[in-house]
Amino acid sequence: MTVHDKFLALGTHYGKVYLLDVQGNITQKFDVSPVKINQISLDESGEHMGVCSEDGKVQVFGLYSGEEFHETFDCPIKIIAVHPHFVRSSCKQFVTGGKKLLLFERSWMNRWKSSVLHEGEGNIRNVKWRGHLIAWANNMGVKIFDISSKQRITNVPRDDISLRPDMYPCSLCWKDSVTLIIGWGTSVKICSVKERHASEMRDLPSRYVEIVSQFETEFYISGLAPLCDQLVVLSYVKEVSEKSEREYCARPRLDIIQPLSETCEEISSDALTVRGFQENECRDYHLESSEGESLFYIVSPRDVVVAKERDQDDHIDWLLEKKKYEEALMAAEISQKNIKRHKILDIGLAYINHLVEKGEYDTAARKCQKILGKNATLWEYEVYKFKEIGQLKAISPYLPRGDPVLKPLIYEMILHEFLESDYEGFATLIREWPGDLYNNSVIVQAVRDHLKKDSQNKTLLKTLAELYTYDKNYGNALEIYLTLRHKDVFQLIHKHNLFSSIKDKIVLLMDFDSEKAVDMLLDNEDKISAESQSNTGHYLVTGSLCERQAACMQKKEVTSQERKRGSRSCTSIKKVVEELEDRPELQHVYLHKLFKRDHHKGQRYHEKQISLYAEYDRPNLLPFLRDSTHCPLEKALEICQQRNFVEETVYLLSRMGNSRSALKMIMEELHDVDKAIEFAKEQDDGELWEDLILYSIDKPPFITGLLNNIGTHVDPILLIHRIKEGMEIPNLRDSLVKILQDYNLQILLREGCKKILVADSLSLLKKMHRTQMKGVLVDEENICESCLSPILPSDAAKPFSVVVFHCRHMFHKECLPVPSMNSPAQYCNICSAKNRGPGSAILEMKK
Repeated sequence: MTVHDKFLALGTHYGKVYLLDVQGNITQKFDVSPVKINQISLDESGEHMGVCSEDGKVQVFGLYSGEEFHETFDCPIKIIAVHPHFVRSSCKQFVTGGKKLLLFERSWMNRWKSSVLHEGEGNIRNVKWRGHLIAWANNMGVKIFDISSKQRITNVPRDDISLRPDMYPCSLCWKDSVTLIIGWGTSVKICSVKERHASEMRDLPSRYVEIVSQFETEFYISGLAPLCDQLVVLSYVKEVSEKSEREYCARPRLDIIQPLSETCEEISSDALTVRGFQENECRDYHLESSEGESLFYIVSPRDVVVAKERDQDDHIDWLLEKKKYEEALMAAEISQKNIKRHKILDIGLAYINHLVEKGEYDTAARKCQKILGKNATLWEYEVYKFKEIGQLKAISPYLPRGDPVLKPLIYEMILHEFLESDYEGFATLIREWPGDLYNNSVIVQAVRDHLKKDSQNKTLLKTLAELYTYDKNYGNALEIYLTLRHKDVFQLIHKHNLFSSIKDKIVLLMDFDSEKAVDMLLDNEDKISAESQSNTGHYLVTGSLCERQAACMQKKEVTSQERKRGSRSCTSIKKVVEELEDRPELQHVYLHKLFKRDHHKGQRYHEKQISLYAEYDRPNLLPFLRDSTHCPLEKALEICQQRNFVEETVYLLSRMGNSRSALKMIMEELHDVDKAIEFAKEQDDGELWEDLILYSIDKPPFITGLLNNIGTHVDPILLIHRIKEGMEIPNLRDSLVKILQDYNLQILLREGCKKILVADSLSLLKKMHRTQMKGVLVDEENICESCLSPILPSDAAKPFSVVVFHCRHMFHKECLPVPSMNSPAQYCNICSAKNRGPGSAILEMKK
């Protein structure tokens, strides 16, 4: 018998082939042969059938078309298999097996040709075709042939050669296109067809077979089929009679097993009742399966038994019986629309009870979230059940906190449980649970009672502060946080605007975290001032006061607040500085950060800051002196001289105009010629260079430094002439070479600049010449710049003389002064008076 998803094909000992529906009703009948039908094969579409019989006849025909192939051999044909995609014109192939395995293919002329795939190892006992792979069994073992490459890729030998292959035939089935399952005797092998790496090919086939699992069973295998990752095995059973001690044939079994690498695990086993089982042999049973509907057909000489998977209720019953509650719950959730006898909640509650009985309290509590869901009544029932067994701590992390919300008593009961035995766990719950789940005052009182026994317990104090915060008692919470030096103190102040409460706690805040404290004080100056008031003005408007008058009053109040904002900032700074008077190191931190933000806001404290920088932060003293425009220089100079701060003193002396003293200090105190030269360059004072040369003239290292750097500011000859004869100067040659190179570079730069200047001058001169060569329009609208009368006479018949300068100023000739003999050139009176350069006459008009 062969099974398709749509129908069954059944062959009889009388040469008939029947097509049956899945209910067993006959739909079609074919008379194929007068003798036994050995094998029936169907393609995947169910449109073509191949039949072979004991008399050697082979037929392949279409069930719904006239396509047909007939062939008669001179020996019985035991097996036949058509190509899975026989319906396609390119896949018109089938194989037959008797003493040899033949492959039939239809050629392009619709003729069939045959080729021998294998022979010489006895009769072909079974064949299965999947995709491009054909697997068959003969007396020696199982072979696999790749139809695409025309190569045989493996040979799996038979394990138990003592069994007759005709009495205990081989069972083959493809799990998928690359996995073949072989059952023979009591042995099961699962083979995987894999692609061979290109580097390993050589003359080998492109594919090879690996046995991934191999194990023995207790009974003989009559058939097998895949079921997900498990196997369905039809077993032939022989048992020994207790009375006669003789073997007899027992009922066949249908087992579901889980294959492992070298063994298997039995999942289920059922004994089948079929007629005449006492007389049957292993070869009389066959197992066929329908992949689409997970139906399994057990074929015996007299009966066909249909096996199918149990429904979900049966499956859940079995899981519950095996105490596999989690799998039962999962199965019920997946198939909740199909189950009829079970409820998800009942299974879940049974699962929780099972876990509690096993002592897996944490797992049971975690499952409550999923199983109890939003059922507050069931939650409260389970909490009391956990209380009875002393496991309230186990369920506490999983209690609902929003939807649903349980009675406050439930949460308080758990908090008291933790408070009695686990302070850290109690603190964790207080942090994680919203404050409205329980009566806050009750828990506060309980914590206070415990603090009477252990007043310094930091965990309890921190938790009490959090409870005060939930209760909006921010003052007490802030007090505790500061005592504990807790990191959340700044967050609490910002979140609840507690700036007016920290005026007397500034030192504590600075001791805890000076950086955060200073940032907070500077960011909220207006809120910390001693006179801080609410920014919102309230007015009581009587019935006689109109809305316009009220708005006017509010506007005046806002203007007044803006005027006060600056004074509030100053007041806040003053308050903080006074609070830190006894802690100058903290005072410095505050004033330093204030100065970094605004150089002018804390100007009244700049004098104080000089001493603070000198004492606690010398690296920032010089940047402060440079950036501040309000610190007294005399005071700063006095402090720096007292502490022998050379760099700061040099800067102050130069800023006060005493550059020579500053240079002297650099040379005598620092002995740093490079710094002295840099200072002289910055001041750009010839006297300083002279002092530097005089000081360095008897110090060879200083002379070397000057020679290397003086060339671009002072004539090196002045220094070289003053060097004493015979003085040994390090690297003198290199220094002189550098001077010459610098001089040469200057000459090149000057020559280059001269060329550019001459070229630009010539270009501008040409441009000016072109401009001056152009004519100038003179009409009645122009006036004489001297007498302010029209430049042209009203009577054109009268003679006139006009002088026009290149600056476009025009004069009557008689209005210009007469040129002297020493200076015959004429210049524009206006441009000459304004020092704009002389204008020369470009046109003289006469008539």
